[in-house]
Amino acid sequence: MPDSVTLADIEAAARRIAGHVRHTPVLADGLLRLKLENLQLSGSFKARGATNKVLSLGEAERQRGLVTASGGNHGLGVAAAAKAVGAPAKIYLPQSTPAAKIEKLKKWGAAVAIEGAVWDDANVAALAAAERNGLTYVHPFADPVVVAGQGTLVLEMAAAEKLPDRLVVAIGGGGLISGVASAAKALRPDIRIIGVEPVGAPTLHDSRKAGKLVTLDRIATRAGSLAPRRSEQLNLDIISRHVDDIVLVTDEEMLAAARELWFRYGLAVELSAAAGYAAWANGRVGAQPQETIGLIICGAGDDGLN
Repeated sequence: MPDSVTLADIEAAARRIAGHVRHTPVLADGLLRLKLENLQLSGSFKARGATNKVLSLGEAERQRGLVTASGGNHGLGVAAAAKAVGAPAKIYLPQSTPAAKIEKLKKWGAAVAIEGAVWDDANVAALAAAERNGLTYVHPFADPVVVAGQGTLVLEMAAAEKLPDRLVVAIGGGGLISGVASAAKALRPDIRIIGVEPVGAPTLHDSRKAGKLVTLDRIATRAGSLAPRRSEQLNLDIISRHVDDIVLVTDEEMLAAARELWFRYGLAVELSAAAGYAAWANGRVGAQPQETIGLIICGAGDDGLN
């Protein structure tokens, strides 16, 4: 597996998924630029990577059936892509998955199985099912084709206006920030990429600090889509090369940010999607006066409003 994703890979992904996913808007507010991936097909940026992967598969691979593990959003992306090509899909979810996402998965036509307390547990079950039943496994973050798909949102931002001085990206397994950083640094080498993780799930923060992959002993955050216990080498390699800093936010800060996004912009987002806004609002992104700040509002939901 390659240890990088190139701009050419991301441009090819954009051509492949054109017409299958939405070109989401950028909301400008002073120096802020909010990329509204909460308006994306299936409710999050995950539709980009999942669609790029599914469309890159051969027909036989698709028709064997797709399987993955997800905190919810990647599963929705895979389910939507599977439905578009007429392929069956089964999604393994941890027990922490919001009921609303489980219901949405079923409406997209996917089969659902609940396995384990965290994503890592569900992923073990998904891999076993792929092996046992000959299914085609779709990794949510450690697949270069998926990563390239996520990076396509940067091409949209760059086409609209000059990329912001700083781009703030929530991190779960690292697929989004890997794609975003690869595209953004290729298009604007002086851009600063700031990753954001929960205090209770600092997976890549700790891995980068250690200089190797770290497996967290426990997860202690309500932001389920930002909470794998371990990432993968592909993501750590890309993040180590292209991400300038990773900062941490508390669940309380994310909750306050989600409520502010609803109050200020009318955006109903999941807790994870408020991580970047929380980091900015609490002065953690290191912005200089007059710098423009890009925030990727990565997923819709109402758990940030409860």
